Amino acid sequence: MSEQAKGLGARGSGQSSEQPVLLSGPSPKPQAPSPCIHVMAGVLFDSSGRVLIAQRPPGKHMAGGWEFPGGKLMAGEAPFDGLRRELQEEIGIAVIAATPIISYEHPFADRSVFLDLWWVSEFTGTPQSLEGQALQFAAIDDLERIGLLEADKPMIPALRSIGRR
Repeated sequence: MSEQAKGLGARGSGQSSEQPVLLSGPSPKPQAPSPCIHVMAGVLFDSSGRVLIAQRPPGKHMAGGWEFPGGKLMAGEAPFDGLRRELQEEIGIAVIAATPIISYEHPFADRSVFLDLWWVSEFTGTPQSLEGQALQFAAIDDLERIGLLEADKPMIPALRSIGRR
């Protein structure tokens, strides 16, 4: 190991140099920030106050976990329009009215997701699986036990306040 690498002064005096010591060439390039994906999700209540959840199918990130139906917002798409498109594609309903209830960013190791949950208060059609995912209505208090994805858990308190309306 060179004297500089040992932290010795340039003359080997045994005293620390006030200058930083370069050990192995230039600093690594800063990593680009991970992409942030805007995800629209809708919550539908049944007449018993339960919420509709969908199970992520095999082959998808976080397969087997339960989440609220929805998907990625497209570039330039308004949030309400993205919600309508995603719920039509995924569960076959036409959203007429929806209200934002909670949104936040959730980091993953390789990306970040901005979750945007809306209460779908009016729609036509009957929710059905159009992408091979399991669907079920679940009581809000059962969501954690059922296996709601970690990223969706901050939504539970907001859902409780709507369920009481």
